[in-house]
Amino acid sequence: MLLCSVGMILGRRDLVAFFGLGSAALSSSVAKGTVCPTGDLQERNKATIRAQIARRNAGDVPGYLRYYTEDVSNFGRVVGRAGIERIVRDSLVTFPDWNMTIEEIVAEGDVVVARFTVTGTHLGMAKTSKDGGLLKDVPPTGKSFSVQHIHWYRLRNGKVAEHTANRDDVGMMVQLGLIKRPN
Repeated sequence: MLLCSVGMILGRRDLVAFFGLGSAALSSSVAKGTVCPTGDLQERNKATIRAQIARRNAGDVPGYLRYYTEDVSNFGRVVGRAGIERIVRDSLVTFPDWNMTIEEIVAEGDVVVARFTVTGTHLGMAKTSKDGGLLKDVPPTGKSFSVQHIHWYRLRNGKVAEHTANRDDVGMMVQLGLIKRPN
């Protein structure tokens, strides 16, 4: 319980340093739910999103997918895990170094909202209509971007059941040199 209370105040990186824990040991504890066994729903849900994003940033698609329900909806449409997997795998081809840094994260009940700085380098050709379809079949530019995203998640039984987001797709396209900045 002390680990849970201190972790809520310090955050994961500082928690590792504070207790001298190895990162793998802490990740294992978080994955097993032993760090905050009696923590409230909001803290558990935020921990789920943090762990999910860590798996995404590591390129661990199976690990990332385990944080979704079988019937997950994306932008109001049921796509299931298979739909999420298609999007993520295509993203990894398009932006192999895709990274999401959590800037802020809040939770209320079963809802988690996170603001991210998202970065990546356009090194592959998208085959799906992710990112509003703006990059589908567009040859790689080799250019990098850094934009803000806000993602909204609704969790059910510790897994993401609904997801939607606001992204700066125009800013990304400008930075990739694919459109001019609107006046």
